[in-house]
Amino acid sequence: MEKDTELLNKVSQLFLENGAKTVTMDDISRELRISKKTLYEKYKNKEILLEEVLTYNLEKVLNKMKNLDEAIENAVERMFARDGEIEKASKTNDSIMLKQLMKYYPQIFNKHMLYFSEKLTEIVMHNIERGRKQGFYREDFDALFYARLYFQMTMTYDNSPYLDTSEVSRSRYQQEALMFFMNAITTEKGKKVMKELDR
Repeated sequence: MEKDTELLNKVSQLFLENGAKTVTMDDISRELRISKKTLYEKYKNKEILLEEVLTYNLEKVLNKMKNLDEAIENAVERMFARDGEIEKASKTNDSIMLKQLMKYYPQIFNKHMLYFSEKLTEIVMHNIERGRKQGFYREDFDALFYARLYFQMTMTYDNSPYLDTSEVSRSRYQQEALMFFMNAITTEKGKKVMKELDR
Protein backbone atom coordinates (compact mmCIF):
# COMPACT_ATOMS: atom_id res chain seq x y z
CA MET A 1 0.00 0.00 0.00
CA GLU A 2 1.15 3.55 -0.73
CA LYS A 3 2.54 5.89 1.87
CA ASP A 4 -0.21 7.52 3.92
CA THR A 5 0.48 10.99 2.52
CA GLU A 6 0.06 9.78 -1.06
CA LEU A 7 -3.10 7.91 -0.11
CA LEU A 8 -4.56 10.93 1.70
CA ASN A 9 -3.69 13.24 -1.21
CA LYS A 10 -5.44 10.97 -3.71
CA VAL A 11 -8.50 10.42 -1.51
CA SER A 12 -8.66 14.15 -0.78
CA GLN A 13 -8.74 14.86 -4.52
CA LEU A 14 -11.53 12.29 -4.98
CA PHE A 15 -13.60 13.92 -2.23
CA LEU A 16 -12.98 17.42 -3.65
CA GLU A 17 -13.98 16.47 -7.17
CA ASN A 18 -16.94 14.22 -6.39
CA GLY A 19 -18.14 15.02 -2.88
CA ALA A 20 -17.77 13.43 0.53
CA LYS A 21 -21.13 11.65 0.33
CA THR A 22 -20.88 10.57 -3.31
CA VAL A 23 -17.50 8.81 -3.12
CA THR A 24 -17.73 5.22 -1.88
CA MET A 25 -15.09 2.93 -0.41
CA ASP A 26 -15.37 0.98 -3.71
CA ASP A 27 -14.43 4.15 -5.63
CA ILE A 28 -11.50 4.76 -3.29
CA SER A 29 -10.11 1.22 -3.50
CA ARG A 30 -10.44 1.32 -7.30
CA GLU A 31 -8.67 4.70 -7.55
CA LEU A 32 -5.87 3.58 -5.21
CA ARG A 33 -5.63 0.18 -6.95
CA ILE A 34 -5.89 -1.70 -3.68
CA SER A 35 -8.39 -4.28 -2.50
CA LYS A 36 -11.37 -3.24 -0.40
CA LYS A 37 -10.11 -5.62 2.27
CA THR A 38 -6.78 -3.76 2.50
CA LEU A 39 -8.60 -0.41 2.62
CA TYR A 40 -10.95 -1.57 5.38
CA GLU A 41 -8.00 -2.94 7.37
CA LYS A 42 -6.55 0.56 7.42
CA TYR A 43 -9.82 2.50 7.73
CA LYS A 44 -12.80 0.82 9.37
CA ASN A 45 -15.28 3.02 7.47
CA LYS A 46 -15.52 6.05 5.20
CA GLU A 47 -16.19 8.44 8.09
CA ILE A 48 -12.86 7.57 9.71
CA LEU A 49 -11.07 8.05 6.38
CA LEU A 50 -12.89 11.35 5.83
CA GLU A 51 -11.77 12.60 9.25
CA GLU A 52 -8.20 11.57 8.46
CA VAL A 53 -8.31 13.46 5.14
CA LEU A 54 -9.68 16.61 6.79
CA THR A 55 -7.08 16.50 9.56
CA TYR A 56 -4.30 15.98 7.01
CA ASN A 57 -5.44 18.95 4.89
CA LEU A 58 -5.91 21.26 7.88
CA GLU A 59 -2.46 20.39 9.21
CA LYS A 60 -0.93 21.16 5.80
CA VAL A 61 -2.48 24.65 5.81
CA LEU A 62 -1.53 25.29 9.45
CA ASN A 63 2.07 24.18 8.82
CA LYS A 64 2.35 26.55 5.85
CA MET A 65 1.14 29.37 8.08
CA LYS A 66 3.60 28.48 10.84
CA ASN A 67 6.45 28.33 8.31
CA LEU A 68 5.55 31.84 7.17
CA ASP A 69 5.71 32.96 10.83
CA GLU A 70 9.33 31.86 10.91
CA ALA A 71 10.17 33.32 7.50
CA ILE A 72 8.59 36.79 7.90
CA GLU A 73 9.59 38.85 10.93
CA ASN A 74 7.42 41.93 10.30
CA ALA A 75 3.98 41.20 11.84
CA VAL A 76 2.05 43.37 9.36
CA GLU A 77 3.74 41.80 6.32
CA ARG A 78 3.10 38.42 7.90
CA MET A 79 -0.66 38.99 8.08
CA PHE A 80 -0.81 39.80 4.40
CA ALA A 81 1.20 36.69 3.57
CA ARG A 82 -1.17 34.66 5.73
CA ASP A 83 -4.13 35.97 3.79
CA GLY A 84 -2.67 34.37 0.66
CA GLU A 85 -2.53 31.01 2.41
CA ILE A 86 -6.06 31.32 3.76
CA GLU A 87 -7.29 32.27 0.29
CA LYS A 88 -5.74 29.12 -1.21
CA ALA A 89 -7.40 26.98 1.45
CA SER A 90 -10.74 28.75 1.21
CA LYS A 91 -11.04 28.07 -2.54
CA THR A 92 -12.05 24.53 -1.60
CA ASN A 93 -15.14 26.07 0.04
CA ASP A 94 -16.72 26.15 -3.42
CA SER A 95 -16.32 22.41 -3.75
CA ILE A 96 -19.07 19.81 -3.72
CA MET A 97 -17.08 18.12 -0.95
CA LEU A 98 -17.66 20.96 1.50
CA LYS A 99 -21.34 21.28 0.63
CA GLN A 100 -21.89 17.55 1.18
CA LEU A 101 -19.75 17.62 4.31
CA MET A 102 -21.96 20.30 5.89
CA LYS A 103 -25.16 18.53 4.83
CA TYR A 104 -24.39 14.85 5.48
CA TYR A 105 -21.55 14.95 8.02
CA PRO A 106 -22.26 18.01 10.18
CA GLN A 107 -20.61 16.55 13.30
CA ILE A 108 -17.36 15.86 11.44
CA PHE A 109 -17.50 19.29 9.78
CA ASN A 110 -18.14 21.14 13.06
CA LYS A 111 -15.43 19.22 14.91
CA HIS A 112 -12.82 20.13 12.29
CA MET A 113 -13.93 23.75 11.99
CA LEU A 114 -13.66 24.11 15.77
CA TYR A 115 -10.14 22.64 15.68
CA PHE A 116 -9.16 24.92 12.77
CA SER A 117 -10.58 27.99 14.53
CA GLU A 118 -8.58 27.22 17.69
CA LYS A 119 -5.34 26.75 15.74
CA LEU A 120 -5.85 29.80 13.52
CA THR A 121 -6.69 31.87 16.60
CA GLU A 122 -3.38 30.78 18.18
CA ILE A 123 -1.50 31.85 15.04
CA VAL A 124 -3.23 35.25 14.90
CA MET A 125 -2.65 35.74 18.66
CA HIS A 126 1.06 35.06 18.15
CA ASN A 127 1.09 37.63 15.35
CA ILE A 128 -0.65 40.20 17.56
CA GLU A 129 1.92 39.69 20.34
CA ARG A 130 4.76 40.14 17.84
CA GLY A 131 3.12 43.20 16.25
CA ARG A 132 2.67 44.86 19.62
CA LYS A 133 6.36 44.35 20.46
CA GLN A 134 7.25 45.88 17.08
CA GLY A 135 4.97 48.88 17.74
CA PHE A 136 2.69 48.04 14.78
CA TYR A 137 -0.44 47.04 16.75
CA ARG A 138 -2.42 48.85 19.42
CA GLU A 139 -2.25 47.61 23.01
CA ASP A 140 -5.83 48.60 23.95
CA PHE A 141 -7.85 45.68 22.57
CA ASP A 142 -8.56 42.12 23.65
CA ALA A 143 -6.24 40.05 21.42
CA LEU A 144 -8.10 36.76 21.90
CA PHE A 145 -11.48 38.30 21.12
CA TYR A 146 -10.16 40.08 18.02
CA ALA A 147 -8.42 36.92 16.77
CA ARG A 148 -11.68 34.96 17.09
CA LEU A 149 -13.61 37.78 15.45
CA TYR A 150 -11.19 37.73 12.50
CA PHE A 151 -11.67 33.96 12.08
CA GLN A 152 -15.45 34.46 12.18
CA MET A 153 -15.23 37.16 9.49
CA THR A 154 -13.04 35.09 7.16
CA MET A 155 -15.29 32.04 7.38
CA THR A 156 -18.72 33.62 6.85
CA TYR A 157 -18.59 34.19 3.10
CA ASP A 158 -20.86 31.21 2.34
CA ASN A 159 -23.14 31.50 5.36
CA SER A 160 -24.10 35.14 5.75
CA PRO A 161 -27.71 36.02 4.87
CA TYR A 162 -26.57 39.65 4.44
CA LEU A 163 -23.97 39.06 1.73
CA ASP A 164 -24.84 38.58 -1.93
CA THR A 165 -21.99 36.34 -3.13
CA SER A 166 -22.96 36.98 -6.75
CA GLU A 167 -21.85 40.58 -6.25
CA VAL A 168 -18.72 40.01 -4.13
CA SER A 169 -16.05 37.46 -5.04
CA ARG A 170 -14.50 35.30 -2.35
CA SER A 171 -11.05 36.83 -2.90
CA ARG A 172 -12.40 40.39 -2.59
CA TYR A 173 -14.32 39.44 0.55
CA GLN A 174 -11.20 37.88 2.12
CA GLN A 175 -9.12 40.93 1.21
CA GLU A 176 -11.67 43.36 2.64
CA ALA A 177 -12.02 41.30 5.84
CA LEU A 178 -8.25 41.41 6.29
CA MET A 179 -8.11 45.18 5.63
CA PHE A 180 -10.97 45.76 8.07
CA PHE A 181 -9.17 43.73 10.74
CA MET A 182 -5.77 45.31 10.13
CA ASN A 183 -7.13 48.87 10.13
CA ALA A 184 -8.79 48.12 13.47
CA ILE A 185 -5.63 46.88 15.21
CA THR A 186 -2.74 48.88 13.71
CA THR A 187 -1.01 51.93 15.13
CA GLU A 188 0.09 54.79 12.87
CA LYS A 189 3.43 53.00 12.50
CA GLY A 190 1.58 49.83 11.41
CA LYS A 191 -0.59 51.76 8.97
CA LYS A 192 2.56 53.15 7.29
CA VAL A 193 3.74 49.56 6.68
CA MET A 194 0.33 48.73 5.18
CA LYS A 195 0.59 51.71 2.81
CA GLU A 196 4.06 50.60 1.71
CA LEU A 197 2.77 47.07 1.07
CA ASP A 198 -0.10 48.47 -0.99
CA ARG A 199 2.24 50.18 -3.46
